[in-house]
Amino acid sequence: MVKQDHAPEVGHTGHRGGVDPCDGRSGAIGVLTMVVLNKIYTRTGDGGDTALGDGTRRAKHNLRVSAYGTSDETNATVGLARLHSTGELDEALARIQNDLFDLGADLCRPDMAKDAEAEYPPLRMTSAQVDRLEAEIDAMNADLTPLRSFILPGGSALAAHLHLCRTVSRRAERLTTELATEEDVNTAAVKYLNRLSDWFFVAGRVANGNGADDVLWVPGANR
Repeated sequence: MVKQDHAPEVGHTGHRGGVDPCDGRSGAIGVLTMVVLNKIYTRTGDGGDTALGDGTRRAKHNLRVSAYGTSDETNATVGLARLHSTGELDEALARIQNDLFDLGADLCRPDMAKDAEAEYPPLRMTSAQVDRLEAEIDAMNADLTPLRSFILPGGSALAAHLHLCRTVSRRAERLTTELATEEDVNTAAVKYLNRLSDWFFVAGRVANGNGADDVLWVPGANR
């Protein structure tokens, strides 16, 4: 079941950074974060389980863990894309990378109904982040010619990487919507992932000379 989003207040976290947005060592993640990287391996997951943001433990193949893990995987593909990006597009990708860590923090914290009981308000995705993606999609799309065919992933190096971002984010979305059939999931988190794949698609066209260098699908060309 999908729950409505709400904005976080100030909080902190003691989670491990850089690899996993949720190591379960903190009850909350807020706007003001404190990350202590004093030891990377902990051995606590050697039995095949991991801690969520509320401290409860789940199997590493649990659907919630798969959802926020695939959000992290999406973030890694964005990092690859940024090897080829510059200017405003690179700045937008940097914002998305930060959003994706927010998303992981949101997804790794179950039981939204208990947010008010947390020592610090948990970090949740907000509608403002979805609105920003929509505005950026509209701005990029305004300079593109309408498509008359589906396009194939490729063209420039940046476009190819953005299509990889798109497909991995779609997988994150599928896992998150599946999770939402079993547990409470923030509405804004689901919407963000849905817009994100569209953002990557349009940005891929921008990276192909505003669509001039798109690789078009020719149905049945090799039969």
